[in-house]
Amino acid sequence: MTTPATPSDLPADAGPPGIEEIAAAADLVGRLARNVESVVLGKPLVVRLTMTALLAEGHVLLEDVPGVGKTTLARATAASVQGQWRRIQFTPDLLPSDVTGVTIFNQATRGFEFHPGPVFANIVIADEINRASPKTQSALLEVMEERYVTVDGVRHAVPRPFLVVATQNPIEMDGTYRLPEAQLDRFLMKLAVGYPSEAVEIEVLRGAVTRSPEALDAVTDTQAVAHLVRLARRIHIADPLYGYAVRLANATRAHRQARVGVSPRGVIALTRAACAYALIDGRGYVVPEDLKALAEPVFSHRLLLSPDAQVRGVAPGDVVREVLDTVPVPAPVAV
Repeated sequence: MTTPATPSDLPADAGPPGIEEIAAAADLVGRLARNVESVVLGKPLVVRLTMTALLAEGHVLLEDVPGVGKTTLARATAASVQGQWRRIQFTPDLLPSDVTGVTIFNQATRGFEFHPGPVFANIVIADEINRASPKTQSALLEVMEERYVTVDGVRHAVPRPFLVVATQNPIEMDGTYRLPEAQLDRFLMKLAVGYPSEAVEIEVLRGAVTRSPEALDAVTDTQAVAHLVRLARRIHIADPLYGYAVRLANATRAHRQARVGVSPRGVIALTRAACAYALIDGRGYVVPEDLKALAEPVFSHRLLLSPDAQVRGVAPGDVVREVLDTVPVPAPVAV
């Protein structure tokens, strides 16, 4: 089992990373992405955003129709990293203790022992998360935010790095429960895999038997991923870009079609994701294009639209794109 690490065990190193460090990190993430893309065909942007979440220590919610590769993407990401991964199939009868673990009395030792649940892994695949009851969904709130699980008043650290990849089906309403806003806010980004092109779908059919996550070899291990996480924290963001991120969030809060705008946690998520995105691109600094590329997947699921906007069929992504068009981009600064 991977040794659990507390947040203080993964400190941000002093000073910006060097050019060679950045190049080596970008090369490693590129190999990770290509490994995943060998089974998730024709979706390079979705794979890159998933790698971004991994380096930013965020979580990903994959929402799309059945059969487009949501679980395959999650399993391929897990298989590419030589760490523990667990899959939890969420159902209406799933209990919180089935996720977090339980304390059991041991007759032999005459004491209570904690039996960890499947959430104690580096990558946790929460399949069809919206099929579980709100009580069971809430079992993930603490661990997604703090990387700890509290059972019977005792805190237990989960392994690091820690990534939850959840999937949900947006069209089946029977037997599903809407994710509460507090839990949606725990996800760094929300992605849709989408249907493949005709050429890609033909290629999927040709390799349906041979291309599977189980056939993938691990590209790296959890120690290397932890190093990438530390490097991402050292990527430079100029003060004008911090201001730009805040102005984007403020614009969503004041938007006429939004009932609730992006929270401060959402702004933090955007800047952390931008650092990881820049590292993947081989840069030691964030540029406005990084924030603009990530604004929709990071902000959209954090917006609550007004009733009038919902009736008129406005999507959260429409609001984010309008905000990006109206908020001025800061002038270039020296890095």
